[in-house]
Amino acid sequence: MKINIYNDKKETSKEAALQAASILNKAISQKGTATFVIATGVSQLDFIEHLITEGNVDWSKTRMFHLDEYIGLPETHPASFRKYLKEKFISKVDRIKEINLINGDAADPQKECDRLKQILKNEIMDIAFVGIGENGHLAFNDPPANFEIEDPYIIVNLDDKCRKQQVGEGWFNSLEEVPQQAISMSIKQIMKSKNIICTIPGERKAQAVKDCFGTDKISPPYPSSILKKHKNCFVFLDFDSAKYLSKISSDKI
Repeated sequence: MKINIYNDKKETSKEAALQAASILNKAISQKGTATFVIATGVSQLDFIEHLITEGNVDWSKTRMFHLDEYIGLPETHPASFRKYLKEKFISKVDRIKEINLINGDAADPQKECDRLKQILKNEIMDIAFVGIGENGHLAFNDPPANFEIEDPYIIVNLDDKCRKQQVGEGWFNSLEEVPQQAISMSIKQIMKSKNIICTIPGERKAQAVKDCFGTDKISPPYPSSILKKHKNCFVFLDFDSAKYLSKISSDKI
C-alpha cells in the first residue's frame, strides 16, 4: 500500500482519478477490456467527476461492478446507490460494455448474492475504486469485518455509526429510515482486485484514517486496515483526512 497526501480534497480526488484512468487505459491497451468496481457516497463525487472529465477512458471497453447496496431500498429513493451511479456516472460516460448493479430490493437478497457470484465466477478485477467509512468500514463491511469469507457478495448488518453517517451526509432524514442490512462485496473479493484506488478526502474521516492506517496493525475492528496487505493499493488523502497521521510519508507504506 502507498499513501499519497495532497493539499485539498479537489486535488486529492483529481490525482486519484488520473491514476485510476491510467490503470484502466493500460488494461484496455493490453487485453482490449478492463473490469472495475465502483463505490458511491459523498467522498467519491469529485473522484467520479474527474474520472469522467479527465480520464479519457474508452468506457465501451469496460465492465462495471457495483460495490454495495442497501437491502429493501427502492431505486427511486435518494439514497439508492443504483440511482447514484446511474445519475452521476453511467449516464455521463460512453456506453459501458457491461453494467452489473446490485438489486437491493430483490425479493430474496441471498439469491441476488448468488446471481452476482455466478457473474463474477473466474473474474479478477483490474481495479476497485473505494473509500472508507467513518467507522473504518470497507464497502459495507462494518467492524468487526469478516476477512475470511470467500463469497464475493454477502449480506451484512450495518452498525449504528455507519447508519448515523448516512443521516449526517443527508441521505436520510432520521436513523430509523436507514436500512439495517445491505449487500456488500466482501473483503476478500475487494482484495482480489489487481489494483485498488482508495480516495478519502475530508476531516470527518481523519480518525478512521488514523485507526486504519496510523499503525502497522491489521485488525477486523478496523476493516480498512486490511488494505495495508495489498501491494497495489493507492490511498489518496488530503491534509484534513491525514491530520492525525504522525511522521508518515507517501513512501513509508
